[in-house]
Amino acid sequence: MSRIGKKPVVIPEKVNVKVTDGVITVKGPKGELSAELPKTIDYKLDGNEMSFSRSNDQKENRSLHGLVRALTANMIQGVTNGFSKTLDIVGVGYRAELKGTNLLINIGYSHPIYFIPPAGVTLAVTTPTQIVISGIDKQLVGQVAAKIRSFREPEPYKGKGIKYSDEQIRRKAGKTAGK
Repeated sequence: MSRIGKKPVVIPEKVNVKVTDGVITVKGPKGELSAELPKTIDYKLDGNEMSFSRSNDQKENRSLHGLVRALTANMIQGVTNGFSKTLDIVGVGYRAELKGTNLLINIGYSHPIYFIPPAGVTLAVTTPTQIVISGIDKQLVGQVAAKIRSFREPEPYKGKGIKYSDEQIRRKAGKTAGK
């Protein structure tokens, strides 16, 4: 039995969960999310709890069991609290600013980078070297954060670049350290 899949998902009072034609829809104070349920995973809705079970123990169904439960829990958390990721920009002269809802980043290239966020994601620049990405879809927030980080990943010698705020950069010694 899946350790994650067998735990029931608690549904808060403000959240409405519906399953119609194999699609689970979660509505809450921050918005609405939906995802497709695999046919081999069964669900049971008991008041304010939702539990999942699988029809057999094939490898694919075992892997989907925990995944469906985790995706549902993330959707419920997203429509109640939302998700956010913080990026730090490290480097002399590196900075970011908002132009409307779009992001303008100067990170040492000959040109500034202009990033247009997808729908459902909001960007905020708290300081010129810190970007906060927030939204209700955990996957989309993480994907946007990874895309912005990919513009200039942190390098191991001076640590310059765009990094997650909780990320530890493994530093290397330079050429002169070996002598």
